[in-house]
Amino acid sequence: MKTKRFLLAAGLSVLAWNMTGCANVKPWQRGTMADYVMRSDRDPMAQGLNEHLWFSREAASGGRGVGGGGCGCN
Repeated sequence: MKTKRFLLAAGLSVLAWNMTGCANVKPWQRGTMADYVMRSDRDPMAQGLNEHLWFSREAASGGRGVGGGGCGCN
């Protein structure tokens, strides 16, 4: 019985590992991936707004050294 459970758990682990969404990027696709529009920090105003909303709602800052209690009163 333990062997069946172990094999089932191992099989599910391998299946989950294979479904992680990793993809190989071809050399001719790397230019597209490195394009300016693919950057998440290309708009400083939107980035600041998103970080403010994040730490106000979740009480978590983006590692920028901003403190907050999550109450939105910062």
